[in-house]
Amino acid sequence: MAQRTHVVNASPQKGPVPSIPADANAQHSPNSAALEAHPTADSTAIIQVIERAALNPDVDIDKMERLLQMQERVMDRQAMMAYSAAMAAMQTELPSIEERGQTNNGCYATLEDIVDTVRPILQKHGFAVSFRIQTQERGIQVTGVLMHKDGHREETSMLLPADMSGNKNAVQAFGSSTSYGKRYVLCALLNITTRGQDDNGQTSTRAAVKRVTAFQAGQIQRLISQCPATTQEWFSGKYGAAVQVPQADFDKLRASLTKRAVK
Repeated sequence: MAQRTHVVNASPQKGPVPSIPADANAQHSPNSAALEAHPTADSTAIIQVIERAALNPDVDIDKMERLLQMQERVMDRQAMMAYSAAMAAMQTELPSIEERGQTNNGCYATLEDIVDTVRPILQKHGFAVSFRIQTQERGIQVTGVLMHKDGHREETSMLLPADMSGNKNAVQAFGSSTSYGKRYVLCALLNITTRGQDDNGQTSTRAAVKRVTAFQAGQIQRLISQCPATTQEWFSGKYGAAVQVPQADFDKLRASLTKRAVK
């Protein structure tokens, strides 16, 4: 949310507070519809009105509150517009990330490669990313927050079961799920795509497997988080992660997981 401007009013006087005269309101109070239609130019006008009103000992407190609320709405809209413009400009500079990580089921872009690639681009356009990790009864929730310097932010969350594949202990399972969750939500926030590693012109001996989209991976992951532990272990052993599911398996797998999900 955009930063609020707090105004300290003069010390209240005893007795009823007179209202601002009608002609004064007409002179100093801008039309709310016009203000919200032109947030950039009129934010300064609102601040000036508030400053003048704060110096008036006879100011109407209710009108002051409405002006402050109007200013907050205008600033929120300004921040959202700045976020959208910066995001549009940044999208043209975000490259496809090379998949250098290896699992039994294929390749993936590592969190380190993603972060190292996008960090300078984020900084250039006034963005920063943070993560919140919460342990819940049904798994680990990873939330990614994309913040812009003007105050607007967007976030997305993912609930994951503990990754017990490969005989991991509890700590390793937590770390693996957390790392996967960060990769997924960061790619979702920035609309990042990944690509197979360059083999220096040598043709691969196996055909490239088309994976599910990020949206489909999210559907699978939500279903997995609702399934019994035995199903989650089977899924981890077969696919490793939702993003590694072949596109050809998606429909059948989704139907199967839907039947097994705990209602």
